[in-house]
Amino acid sequence: MAYELSRPHLGSTSDFRFSPDGANGPSARLNEGEPPRWDLSDLYPAPDSQKLVADRTRAAEDARAFQDAYRGRVASLSGKELAGAIETYEAIDETLGRIGSFASLSFSADMSDAGVAKFNQSVTESLSDISSSLLFFTLELNRIEDADLELKLQTPELARWRPFLRDLRMFRAHQLADDIEQVLLEKSVTGASAWRRLYDEHLAALRVPFDGASLTLGDALNRMSDPSHAVRERAAKAVGATLQDNLRLLSLVTNTLAKDKAISDKLRGYARPESYRNVSNMVEDEVVDALVSAVVADYPRLSHRYYTLKAKWLGLEKLEHWDRNAPLPGMNEGDISWPEATRIVRQAYDGFDPRLGSIVGDFLDKPWIDAAPVPGKSSGAFAHPTVPSAHPYILMNFRGRTRDVMTLAHEIGHGVHQTLAGEQGYFMSATPLTLAETASVFGEMLTFQHLLDAEKDPTQRRLMLASKVEDMLNTVVRQIAFYRFESLVHNERRDGELLPERIGELWRQVQTESLGPAFNFTPDYDTYWSYVPHFIHSPFYVYAYAFGDCLVNALYGVYRENGSGFQDKYIAMLQAGGTLRHKELLAPFGLDASDPAFWRKGLDVISGFIDQLENA
Repeated sequence: MAYELSRPHLGSTSDFRFSPDGANGPSARLNEGEPPRWDLSDLYPAPDSQKLVADRTRAAEDARAFQDAYRGRVASLSGKELAGAIETYEAIDETLGRIGSFASLSFSADMSDAGVAKFNQSVTESLSDISSSLLFFTLELNRIEDADLELKLQTPELARWRPFLRDLRMFRAHQLADDIEQVLLEKSVTGASAWRRLYDEHLAALRVPFDGASLTLGDALNRMSDPSHAVRERAAKAVGATLQDNLRLLSLVTNTLAKDKAISDKLRGYARPESYRNVSNMVEDEVVDALVSAVVADYPRLSHRYYTLKAKWLGLEKLEHWDRNAPLPGMNEGDISWPEATRIVRQAYDGFDPRLGSIVGDFLDKPWIDAAPVPGKSSGAFAHPTVPSAHPYILMNFRGRTRDVMTLAHEIGHGVHQTLAGEQGYFMSATPLTLAETASVFGEMLTFQHLLDAEKDPTQRRLMLASKVEDMLNTVVRQIAFYRFESLVHNERRDGELLPERIGELWRQVQTESLGPAFNFTPDYDTYWSYVPHFIHSPFYVYAYAFGDCLVNALYGVYRENGSGFQDKYIAMLQAGGTLRHKELLAPFGLDASDPAFWRKGLDVISGFIDQLENA
């Protein structure tokens, strides 16, 4: 993947990624009523399709022509000419985005197929080669002096590109000489991208021995939500042993990528390992530090307090790590069918606003979701916006639990956001990660409230509230602990390679700190950091979840207190995409994320739910 300075729209949001056996074609749904497989033919019919081959050829030719026309001339262009150049650049880059989306989504659906992996790598290398012809453009744009650019921006045709130029120039201070940028771009496919591919393929191929069966990592982790304590324990120890057997490779990948990042950060002059992510999110280090400090300070009244309650409910003196997601006694978890899950999510969104409900219907009625838990598939969940000229796609692994319904609601929220923001075009539809989780977490809240309102049994309502608290703790406390773990690893890695045991110590340190005295951590848990893909693919992404949850708690409070006109303002916020910053987007709701009280307001919602559980 090219350095973000040269590719301002990276094309994926949330947690990343043809199956030759029909996952891409009209036969995408397995059987009526079962979780669907997606159909990627809205992007391309197949990897060897004439359309894809033609687009790759045309994009390469257009990129070379663009380079011949504009290289060395960008600063001398008039405002109108510069606007025309950006439009041409966007059109070429969107074609690259469509091709790259098809390849990465294909790979996500079947990471174990060597042909799919080869196709994905071929596309990655091809797009990198093509991008090298375009790299000069953003570099030259950033060398235009501020006063000269402001004069050009008085031209109406260029004025519409102001948000794109504003965000691009956030990286201006970290831009290197053209020849260095060229080398970094061309070497990326054999550097960090290759290590990430190794990680993905290795995890997809892992099998966990469990009760005489051989499970995928995702299936084994799912056993840790089983009602039986003994099943959870056996699954947890089997996962830990499997990760331990592979820890040298997983540690090598982590160390290499952390060192690669440190080299890049030093070259570009980023003060801290976290700084690049914050710049790309258009948020100051201090704002993120305030969020992290607020959450850490609230560990005792949030996670420590809740898990003490959970230990009591489970009749345990101490919780083990495999008890964290244990179902609560009496919880009517049931086996939720895919049709029932889609009905719940559809009604929740439609009840909030039929305009959003209509978009949700597109995802549920069309083959845009890959939800079947099959071997070789990515174990996570994500919504990929692809390109505005197509539509987003969603990947998840649906196993019939309430938590899976909430995941569906979450990822569809991303899809709704990406659909509405697509109106801004390829370059300006991407939302900074600080706001990328807003619609997804808000959709979860709508769905939870819909389920809660429909439940009349007081005991079940209390258990549903407890389950919601667990989800919120996973979103806020757990993700901030992840962020602190990354900070410790990346800062310590600057002084030399970390042994797997040391990484495990840092992991246990942040888990003990965040989950509190209710937990006992067995040695096998020291390996569990190694399967979290965010650490490999998007360093320091994870705080966006906490940012989004606290933001949505505050936003949902505004909706419940005074819903007049809220839906119109909310949809306008999603439609803005990346054209506005968080201050501008939240101002219509009377909210300000730079105010320390803002974070407290969001955390108070979680604490209030725990108060209700303590008093029940």
